[in-house]
Amino acid sequence: MTTPRYGPADAFEAPRYTGIRTFARCPHVRDLDGVDIAVVGVPFDTGTSYRVGARFGPEAIRTCSTLLRPYNPNLQVDCFATQSVVDYGDVATTPGDLPGSIAQIAAQLEVIVRAGVTPIVLGGDHTIALAELRAHAAVHGPVALVLLDAHCDTNDAYYGQRIFHGTPFRRAVEEGLLLPERSVMAGMRGPLYDPGEWERPRRELGFDVIPCEDLRELSAAEYGQRVRDRVGAAKVFLSFDIDIVDPGLAPGTGTPEAGGLMPYEALRYVRALAGLDIVGYDVVEVSPQLDGPAGATAVLAANVAYEFLGLNLLGP
Repeated sequence: MTTPRYGPADAFEAPRYTGIRTFARCPHVRDLDGVDIAVVGVPFDTGTSYRVGARFGPEAIRTCSTLLRPYNPNLQVDCFATQSVVDYGDVATTPGDLPGSIAQIAAQLEVIVRAGVTPIVLGGDHTIALAELRAHAAVHGPVALVLLDAHCDTNDAYYGQRIFHGTPFRRAVEEGLLLPERSVMAGMRGPLYDPGEWERPRRELGFDVIPCEDLRELSAAEYGQRVRDRVGAAKVFLSFDIDIVDPGLAPGTGTPEAGGLMPYEALRYVRALAGLDIVGYDVVEVSPQLDGPAGATAVLAANVAYEFLGLNLLGP
């Protein structure tokens, strides 16, 4: 077995609280030669509609990732033994310029995707998913979406803005970036603007939508099978909005909805996606200034990204 070029520092040699804060203590590298996974920060929250602060999400997630260890006992893989993982750092953004920033982010992420490297993106508000999907579609063509989120994010506009954190997946369908007939949205809950808010993504766009109360009735294995049946052999973009988790346990997010998943439930649903051909991942909407002093939301987000590392080893 060839030793990966990059991986985390040895915690038996250097205590976890030492060193510059990178994701899982992996080296900060911009040269993509010999890299399998690049963890990328996108510190952008101009698209938020309620509470801001997700621009500081990547920093907080990195800080709370220092306790991540190599072996994932649930997926039964060593996340670093056979894949080379780096922290690519943050891409550049322009606060206040939504369309410009989405184009800017997409161009920078496309460089990573074209290099054959799988990006794990730390957001940032959910508007950035449109940039991610542009980058992936430019290389792979349209992809399937697997979304775990309290909201569908398929509205047409907010305050007259068509690019916003509640609109990225409608824009992505319109731009031909997604295969909605191969896509699954799950976890939707909370008060709605009107009775059709969860029905329109089904009827108008073709998504499979699983509200949170229905998702709770599915075991992780049943959910995973439903997704696999829907996705088939398509390439997948996996997006995890931290607000799928109940705000009593993950308060650091901008649009909290009561009655969400428990953290262990959310992690189980992520693990259930093993076997899919996932080409990109993100965890978004972490606003650390709204978190408790122990950083519970950022800790959870770091562990979601850690599960992504494991899923990457268990593809088709």
